[in-house]
Amino acid sequence: MREDLTWRPLTRDDAQPSADLLNAMEAVDKIGENYTAEDTLTELVDPFADLERASLAVFDGDVMVGYMKIQYRPTATEVHRVSLDGGVHPRYRRQGIGTRLVRAGVEAARVLHALHHPGLRLAVNVHKAEHVEGLALLLSSQGFAPVRYFQRMEHGLRSVQPSSDPRIEPWSPSVDEEFRLLRNEAYRSSFGTTPMPVSLWQNKITNQTFRPSMSFLLRDDGVAAGMLVTMNWEADTQATGINDAHFMLIGVLPSHRRRGIASALIAHALQAAVNQGYDRALLSVDSENATGAFGIFERAGFTATMRYVKWEA
Repeated sequence: MREDLTWRPLTRDDAQPSADLLNAMEAVDKIGENYTAEDTLTELVDPFADLERASLAVFDGDVMVGYMKIQYRPTATEVHRVSLDGGVHPRYRRQGIGTRLVRAGVEAARVLHALHHPGLRLAVNVHKAEHVEGLALLLSSQGFAPVRYFQRMEHGLRSVQPSSDPRIEPWSPSVDEEFRLLRNEAYRSSFGTTPMPVSLWQNKITNQTFRPSMSFLLRDDGVAAGMLVTMNWEADTQATGINDAHFMLIGVLPSHRRRGIASALIAHALQAAVNQGYDRALLSVDSENATGAFGIFERAGFTATMRYVKWEA
């Protein structure tokens, strides 16, 4: 490994170098993720990312060539699933940098685990697109194994059926808390998911990528029973010329499932995407989702285009 590289924790001042690194990775890995400095700053100010204790960045001069960071869970039962994120600039791969970052990430995960949930079992998770070259070899060499698969699905918005449902209303500040609570209840049994406190909801969901006019709540018998949240990354549109509506959250209360609520929300959102000038709708689904979500999305016209792997150690 080169001895002239600088290794240090990430800071909030690293937003632009982080975006530059991620965009250089995207040029080779082609996973459909482009970033601005504002986007990466959102990740750096994550309330459950302890940069001093649990991040590491690698610099060649002023250029960030690799990084890792940990996100711990504010709440957990039985298992504390810590998320390890990271990457290496394509020109600096196969030099041992990725191995050192993964090892540092696992050690940092243990530190945060001991601070926040010492009585539980620790699981370190990495969520990445399956096709990224060399990733499987790196992670398996460090004791990680695949535990779950996710499909990215796309809808071209060329054959959208008209939709109108009086039970559906758009997001507004007055119903934001209903959205958050509904998400927490709807995702309670989803693999690796824990409730989002207000601070994390504001950081991850209602940030600069959130699209209020494309996010909807459905009331069933007066109960806030289903919601759909849409996000959009301007950097993606600038890089590809394609304006994507990312359906990031689609959730229905367990007590109100099998009533067509998810299908109604998706149909409404697809129609809104056409009306608002989007070119494509995207979403991600757990291949082992027990609620039948994959079939719902297929029937709505989505097709699988890319597989992601959840690795665990």
